Amino acid sequence: MVGETVVTVVGNLTDDPEIRMTPSGDAVTHFTVASTPRAFDRQSNEWKDADTLFLRCSAWRQMAEHIARSLTRGTRVIVQGRLHQRAYETKEGEKRTVIELEATEIGPSLRYADATVSKTSRVGASGGTLFGTEPPAPKDAPRAPDGDKSTPEKSPTFPF
Repeated sequence: MVGETVVTVVGNLTDDPEIRMTPSGDAVTHFTVASTPRAFDRQSNEWKDADTLFLRCSAWRQMAEHIARSLTRGTRVIVQGRLHQRAYETKEGEKRTVIELEATEIGPSLRYADATVSKTSRVGASGGTLFGTEPPAPKDAPRAPDGDKSTPEKSPTFPF
């Protein structure tokens, strides 16, 4: 949407993502990302941590389910999404405002870790599978390393 604030945050999950279902049956996952910037202090000649930003995030539907199955506390992630400001009133009548990130993309950071990605099937509006089968391998695709000419070598798959 035009005029929305899109941001990218890199940080660690502070807890396991919490998934729940809405009354309409949609999955929603909530999680918090802690991002701590570092700066080099020339006076002490060492790196120092600045104040940590704790950003509450949410994801919906199929992505919510993927996050709940794939990510755990401490995982370093890269999250991109839209910032939303929400006002509410506490039980004591105090007015509060929070800023939350509605995730549109998320993935593990591979800076300090390895990850294995597996493709999931996705059901389209008509009930057919959009991504349920792998496309046929091109004729010039590399072959399995053992010399077996009948099985093409598996390439990494991604959920998009």
